[in-house]
Amino acid sequence: MRWWFVAFILLLAARAAAADEGILGVLARSQLARLDQAPSANPAGARARMVRASLETLARALPLRHPVELRVTAGETVAETLQGRILLANESLADLSEGERLFILAHELGHIELRHWEQTQQLYQKWVPGAVTPDQTEPVAALLGRDASGLGHRQELEADAFALRTLHMLALGSSQPLQDASAALTHFGVIRDTPTHPGTGKRLAAMRAVDAQQPARWPGEIQATTRNELIDAVSLPD
Repeated sequence: MRWWFVAFILLLAARAAAADEGILGVLARSQLARLDQAPSANPAGARARMVRASLETLARALPLRHPVELRVTAGETVAETLQGRILLANESLADLSEGERLFILAHELGHIELRHWEQTQQLYQKWVPGAVTPDQTEPVAALLGRDASGLGHRQELEADAFALRTLHMLALGSSQPLQDASAALTHFGVIRDTPTHPGTGKRLAAMRAVDAQQPARWPGEIQATTRNELIDAVSLPD
């Protein structure tokens, strides 16, 4: 697990933090910077309209409990959720099959519905409860990086499960959802573990295990079976 990458980012953040700034402020600035760097797609373009229509299909079908703001983008990022509510979706998703596109969008909705951003904030705040300074962050950077990677991996698997069960609900029992989900994961290439994402092989194996179970009628029900109290499960400093 390459926890060192997360630790390196944390150390850079500490050196750039304003006086007495807490970790939540640093994380918020980081998220805003990512938003500013995401180029917007032409909202009137055919591809942007197709992506928006797919998200509307999901919004009509799911019992979403939290607000979602869609921003259709250009550039390199395929899809990402920022600030726990802003869903960035590249207009290139329109070039995929409908099932692949719905899986990727439902995966990002899973991050929002399962409150993954709040979990991440809690983890960072437990490790860095005071002002973000090198004296505070350097002693815990490696351990926080390790736990942040572990948490991120589990969140990705939870979002995959949410998305797969969403496809099952929309397909009403068809066997196609797992194929669409697998195609979505492999469309952009097979990857190994990264600091924030488990490798493609691990994700496919986890989805096959979910698919073998009786799918929940409503993806919101997966909280009872796939969401854990992740923050309580990680190790904390003495």
